[in-house]
Amino acid sequence: MNLHLNGKVALVTGSSKGIGEAIAKRLAREGATIIVHGRDQSKASEVAEQIRTGGGQAHVVTGDLTNDAEVIALLQAARSAAGSIDILVNNAGGSGDGSDWSTTASDVWTTTYDRNVLAALRVTTAVLLQMRTREWGRIINISSLAGLMPPPVNPDYSAAKAAMIAMTASLAKAVAAEGITVNTVSPGMIHSAKLDMRFREIAAEQGIEPDASWAEVEKAVLPLFAQVPVGRVGTLAEIADAVAFLASPRTAYITGSNIRLDGGMLPTT
Repeated sequence: MNLHLNGKVALVTGSSKGIGEAIAKRLAREGATIIVHGRDQSKASEVAEQIRTGGGQAHVVTGDLTNDAEVIALLQAARSAAGSIDILVNNAGGSGDGSDWSTTASDVWTTTYDRNVLAALRVTTAVLLQMRTREWGRIINISSLAGLMPPPVNPDYSAAKAAMIAMTASLAKAVAAEGITVNTVSPGMIHSAKLDMRFREIAAEQGIEPDASWAEVEKAVLPLFAQVPVGRVGTLAEIADAVAFLASPRTAYITGSNIRLDGGMLPTT
């Protein structure tokens, strides 16, 4: 399917690694010009160079999204390099060091909220005016299954991701008649480098060899973490595919949605 992204400019926050990197590379393969963002110039530049080596177009911006001045500066740099932003993927965020209900503190919640929700807010409001002027835009917020099915730990992260889902629904209604769609993607368990390392640590404790295949490790360890109906964790490519679809002009009638990529984990009743 042709997603008609040729000539579109996409800013993917937090795209120097992980989910953001996968999304950036997927959008580039569809013909979009990518603004790779991160805090580490060398890592962001490496992703951009890989995109260019693959025949795509990419530029790099760096900056702390919890700092208003740095957000303004990185967006100015992005526009200078590639022009107006058509597609915004608010991926940057994270859970920090983690906490539970015996250690959680209000300052941790404030930091997590700023890193996830307010970071997305700063970038979104800064690009929204031009999207409204041109009557076209795609905004995709990366939340988490934790925002819908919170675990007993990391309550600050679950609350922040739930806020992003609500933020999406509100903004989608506000701009629905202006050619702009706003959607959320909420991943469940995804085969990231961090998850791979953790699964292999547990597999080693169970006597599984260090050089065992991922399929063997996954089969032994996944049931200890979660009951996933499809029987496996998701992939970075599957998240990137969903985001690319939502970024397309073909999805003009999909807005305010929260697309779960959880292998069926969330109970439906």
